[in-house]
Amino acid sequence: MVEITVHEQACRGCEICVDVCPTKVFELDSQQRLCTVKHAEDCIACLSCAYLCPSGALSHSNYHSVRNFYRDLKFCAKMEKFL
Repeated sequence: MVEITVHEQACRGCEICVDVCPTKVFELDSQQRLCTVKHAEDCIACLSCAYLCPSGALSHSNYHSVRNFYRDLKFCAKMEKFL
């Protein structure tokens, strides 16, 4: 299973990972304003969350490296200002 690490000191609570994840792995902890991993078992290792995270707060391990097939280019264009 894919292991996802959220580096809490880097996370801004912007919710980009929550919005871009096709399998809804993440949830926002509204009290701490931090992204949390709620359904790691559903992660398909598309790495879109890590690719779009403006602060580099997400990292993945224990996944088979393949061509990332999920990239919502319209969403990426909207988020360009954060990158």
